[in-house]
Amino acid sequence: MTNFISIFPLGIVVYPGEQLNLHVFEPRYKQLARECVAENKPFGIPAVIDKKIMEYGTLVTVEKVEKIYDNGEMDIITRGTSVFRTLERINVIPDKLYAGAIVNYPENHEASNVRLLDEVLHGIRELHAILQVHKNFRKEDGRLTAYDLAHHAGLSLEEEYEVLHLFYEVQRLEYLKRHLHKVIPMMAEMERLKERVKLNGHFRNLSAGDL
Repeated sequence: MTNFISIFPLGIVVYPGEQLNLHVFEPRYKQLARECVAENKPFGIPAVIDKKIMEYGTLVTVEKVEKIYDNGEMDIITRGTSVFRTLERINVIPDKLYAGAIVNYPENHEASNVRLLDEVLHGIRELHAILQVHKNFRKEDGRLTAYDLAHHAGLSLEEEYEVLHLFYEVQRLEYLKRHLHKVIPMMAEMERLKERVKLNGHFRNLSAGDL
């Protein structure tokens, strides 16, 4: 399917199913948000990386208007629905302050792999233990997807964007698994280094044994 959507480029990656809370303050996006609420229509959030609007983004719907300020600014709660690919960007739309795009929606294969999901979850929990952070995913483990987990795996913005345009769930999980296998030993070594630095200068009982 190909269609025209309004776009709200942001320097983040949004995934299908993700809740995103937005404070809308720019005039062009206040207009976009008002129209999307009034007409019950979605809009697109293409990722912006290195000041460039990327080819892929996520269609979102407005679930709730949390607050409207006196100056027209808005707090809205949105939810990602599907990944789109931009075919053509329309920068000037009559009577509109915002831009739009002609997009299509690549087929997304959601079949998962239990073993792979378990490995990724184990890795993420190991990473969080090293970093001493606690995350509650608000879903049973077996219902989690790569989209639920990607923001919690320590990916860079560029890496999160790479996950966005992988269209098989098994590919996404495999990507997260490889990333975690690379980053966990690095983070563990950094934690050991921090401990060594903390000990430096302290009185310690040391022995070289029976030399």
